[in-house]
Amino acid sequence: MSELKVISQHAGTVLVGQLAVMAFGVADTVIAGRYSDAALAALSVGSALYVSIYVGLIGIVQALLPIWAEMLGARRHEAVGQSLRQSLYLCGFITVAGMLPMLFPGALLRWAQVPELMRDEVQRYLAVLAFAFAPSLLFRVYSTFNQSLGRPLLVTWLQVGALAVKIPLSIWLVAGGGGVEPMGAVGCAWATLVVNYLLLALAIVMLRTQTLYKPFRVWRAMERPDWRQIGNFARLGIPGGLAYLVEVTSFTLMALFIARLGTVASASHQIAASVAAVLYMMPLSMAIACSARVSFWLGAGKPEYAKRAVLLGTKITVLVAIALAAIVSVAGRLLAGWYSANPEIVALASSLLVWVAFYHVADATQALCAFLLRCYRITIAPLALYGVLLWGLGLYGGYQLAYVGLAGSLATQSAGSFWTASTIALSLVAACLAGLLWYAVHRSLPKNPEGSQAA
Repeated sequence: MSELKVISQHAGTVLVGQLAVMAFGVADTVIAGRYSDAALAALSVGSALYVSIYVGLIGIVQALLPIWAEMLGARRHEAVGQSLRQSLYLCGFITVAGMLPMLFPGALLRWAQVPELMRDEVQRYLAVLAFAFAPSLLFRVYSTFNQSLGRPLLVTWLQVGALAVKIPLSIWLVAGGGGVEPMGAVGCAWATLVVNYLLLALAIVMLRTQTLYKPFRVWRAMERPDWRQIGNFARLGIPGGLAYLVEVTSFTLMALFIARLGTVASASHQIAASVAAVLYMMPLSMAIACSARVSFWLGAGKPEYAKRAVLLGTKITVLVAIALAAIVSVAGRLLAGWYSANPEIVALASSLLVWVAFYHVADATQALCAFLLRCYRITIAPLALYGVLLWGLGLYGGYQLAYVGLAGSLATQSAGSFWTASTIALSLVAACLAGLLWYAVHRSLPKNPEGSQAA
């Protein structure tokens, strides 16, 4: 099977599953928006905080993919199973770290100056999601394991099936009925909790019953913690997770700052953020598929094959990103109208979606490069770039434009200022990571006797 076909099938399967997961959030946004503007605004702030915590910590688990894919390339099947069991110890620490800020978000909400009328509903929303975090984390371990094997189909089927449960459950709990009082945005959180536990239960059943997993002997007795191996997980996963955290918070903290501008601005930003998140699923799927193949070839001792996978993935990702950006820039008003019937929100959201189109091209490029750099064990430099450019130029620059003003100009008091600054910052990150990836790939290639790199 050609490399293009392997990567395309893997990425396509992952994309379907990721879109199903993203549809959870999109459906919640639409359901809350149709219920009330206040529920949509509370969901915008609450989901921004949740996603910041969730993605940053889940990123630690996702960074295990190249470790397991390398072991598979080296044909160390039982070592993969043992490593999977050791990852559960890491999950215990991550669960505690994730639940605490969701259970006690008051200080962060006050710091971000979220209006008091929103705070109570946001806090109740996050309290429910805190108890949905552990099953979600464990299911992500199962998902990452399958992705490292190049066999994501079972995960995709489970995610698509879960969507069929999530949407009607959210509608019911948000609007009430059948003896249930309307819960607003909090109803979305309860639906998420139910679905996460359902997914975890099904994942355990799959691990117990599917012959695919037999060579890895997953169900051996748990070993004592191997702190050396857990340390290796942490050295790769924590910088990767922190990079995710910086990237996502530079994006989602916009929601907290934009909340100061009122319900229309906050709801419009939520629509733009939702579209951007859906678009991100394409490069994320390509990054997962490509990193599995690159790590497999590196583990098999064939870095030249890994180079081919890098180049192929980059070409596909950039071309598809440009096509999607063109569609969003043309169809912005139509997309905004799907989320809200309020003409003010639709008008502002459609203007933000023009920036989302440019943002996506940079986002797709940097996402692929960041994933592939982990295959080459490069994590600290991307983290530094994210911190300086995304927090410094993107988030802080947007804040200055919106609320302070620059070079004698007046503050814009506009959500668009945050998107402008973030797009510029992310474009610089993408350029830097692409150069770093090119260097890492060529450094990995064997030298010929004359000292030049092999083709």
